[in-house]
Amino acid sequence: MYVIVAGGGLLGKGVAQGLAEGRHDVVVIERDRAVCEQISSRMGVLAVNGTATDVHILEEAGIRKADVAVGALPSDADNLSFGVLARSFEVPRVLVRMHDPQYADAYKLAGVYRAMNISGIFVSQLVLEIEQPSVRQVATFGAGKASIVVLTIPRDAAVHDMTVADIAVSPEFPNNCVIAGIFRAEADEFVFPRGKAVVRSGDQVFLAAPTENVRAAVRFLRRK
Repeated sequence: MYVIVAGGGLLGKGVAQGLAEGRHDVVVIERDRAVCEQISSRMGVLAVNGTATDVHILEEAGIRKADVAVGALPSDADNLSFGVLARSFEVPRVLVRMHDPQYADAYKLAGVYRAMNISGIFVSQLVLEIEQPSVRQVATFGAGKASIVVLTIPRDAAVHDMTVADIAVSPEFPNNCVIAGIFRAEADEFVFPRGKAVVRSGDQVFLAAPTENVRAAVRFLRRK
């Protein structure tokens, strides 16, 4: 994916680094030239020096080909402006950091795909939202160190008909992640899986894992 991140603060840099590690094309827009140079030299991510609410800067960053735009600016007013401009360029998904919940309706009217309250957001969660929008986080524990997420196993998934035990011992599946439940909509059945339980395409899987390992586990379960 081609992702534009507006803002090179702690959140913006964290999101950019997480996406770059996932081999996505990332561009950060930051008004502080020194921060831009730091992002480019230390992270190997393209950084554009300028204001993310400037149409010309957005075009320089490649907004017309962006798949996702992320607003990580220090104020809701700036993030709202960025979101409106990104939607005007028909960016399919726009996510922003929301400082004040009173802006929620404004973000909705602007067509922002999701506005996340800063008090409840963690970098790894936002990266997961960008990479896997079909994955829902249902709970966090230990100040965000662990999560429970729900994902649907796609058609033709490689894990179709694999047992929970076989998944658990697979080298690419993080060993500290646990399949905590399986819901089968067609049978209206919820399974508390043991080792011999089988995962099938179409299942909704409840995954418990350290937040930093959720992405790897989700990729393994959804690969084809």
